[in-house]
Amino acid sequence: MANLTGLAGFVSELRSERTNVMDRLRHVDAALSVLGKLKGGSNHTKPMHTMSAAARRKISVAQKARWARAKSHAPKPKRTISAAGRRRIAAAQRARWAKIGAGKK
Repeated sequence: MANLTGLAGFVSELRSERTNVMDRLRHVDAALSVLGKLKGGSNHTKPMHTMSAAARRKISVAQKARWARAKSHAPKPKRTISAAGRRRIAAAQRARWAKIGAGKK
């Protein structure tokens, strides 16, 4: 029975702690509600800087002009290599492979 009496004491301590926590939560809730009713209590929801309609219009027109300039450029043609250049590269590569093959034998 000694275990049960210790358990009962532990349960009563937990209940009293719960009561204390509930009281503290009520105080916090009350403080939050009072702060919420204040007009200047929360400045993070108000925009710090507003822009006039004319300024927004200027920015919009400038951005549209930038996009128009970007889209007006024709794509660059794909570069190709001449047949002579291709032959030079192939000959150089064959020479490299021949050098490597000669070293193995």
